[in-house]
Amino acid sequence: MALSFKRRSLIGGGVLGVGTLLGKLLPGSVFAQTPTSADTSTPSGRSVPVHGGSMTMGDVDNFRNGFDPQAILTDWEVGNVSQLPDGKTLREFEVSIAEQEVEIAPGVVYPAWTYNGRVPGPTLRVTEGDRIRIRFKNPGVHPHTLHFHGIHSARQDGVPGTLEAFPEQEVVYEFDAKPFGCHLYHCHSAPFKRHLHKGLYGAFIIDPDPQRHPDQAEKAQSRLLGTPQNARWQEFLMVMNAFDTNFDDENEFYAVNTIPHEFMKRPIRIERDRPVRVYLINVTEFDPINSFHLHGNFFDYYDHGTTLIPTLQTVDTVMQCQAQRGILEFTFQEHEPGIYMFHAHQSEFLELGWMSAFEVVA
Repeated sequence: MALSFKRRSLIGGGVLGVGTLLGKLLPGSVFAQTPTSADTSTPSGRSVPVHGGSMTMGDVDNFRNGFDPQAILTDWEVGNVSQLPDGKTLREFEVSIAEQEVEIAPGVVYPAWTYNGRVPGPTLRVTEGDRIRIRFKNPGVHPHTLHFHGIHSARQDGVPGTLEAFPEQEVVYEFDAKPFGCHLYHCHSAPFKRHLHKGLYGAFIIDPDPQRHPDQAEKAQSRLLGTPQNARWQEFLMVMNAFDTNFDDENEFYAVNTIPHEFMKRPIRIERDRPVRVYLINVTEFDPINSFHLHGNFFDYYDHGTTLIPTLQTVDTVMQCQAQRGILEFTFQEHEPGIYMFHAHQSEFLELGWMSAFEVVA
């Protein structure tokens, strides 16, 4: 049966969501109607509530992909650490281009461009004031760059004409880490839209140096990886992304950390008595905004993560345009254990994969 349709017309034009409709029309589709609770149980045996629409059927092969979206939640790359003669900390990283196929949904393979073989790329985590040195290798067939959101000189900007790595070339980026916050890096080669959408982006987190913020030292220490204050927190990286699988400038799948419905099928385990911090970044192409909504709770939000005082207090939904990011902080300390959903509040996004859950345990 030949079918011709646009993804948005399916969702916007009727009662059925795209997953339900495709599941009826296309046997073996990656979408199916909501499975039974027996199909959506957590490791602790609790069933996962889902919106009455669709979920992807089956699982992707993380081993074949070479990365796991669950591991990306907490996989911080801190670099090789040494001291410069002036006493400043030097952190050195190696980042390499890999042009490879990635299974983004069960049976759906996408021709991605990646940093270090994963989407999103490695999460680079440093401390305010560190000297950062990145050796960037491009064994691919297209020119690529590393453009960091932060403060640096024009020579380090990673746009065409400034440290663009052509095929078989290596370049070195070097700058001091500032300001503290939740940032990102991505390719800025032309055409920019295609280089970013194909997977060339990653998180760049700069922790505050408590000595530089004596009036808010305790808060700064809670953000600084490796401190006792930071160890109290349950920290997660969530990169909101999407994929246009037929290259018509409309996304067919939405996700956090690349794999649709991953954290709905396997909710993120949360210890009730420990606070939660989420580093949230939006890199979605072809849609003007993305959003994050938390069920049954509220959070404080630090826009771009560049302040130690919340820029929004006691909210349960936040919007981000592309490249916008921030830090969410909340607690389930007074909640009963159970499954608490979080997702985009654009209904088509959650139907197409951006739907997740926390499993809160005592």
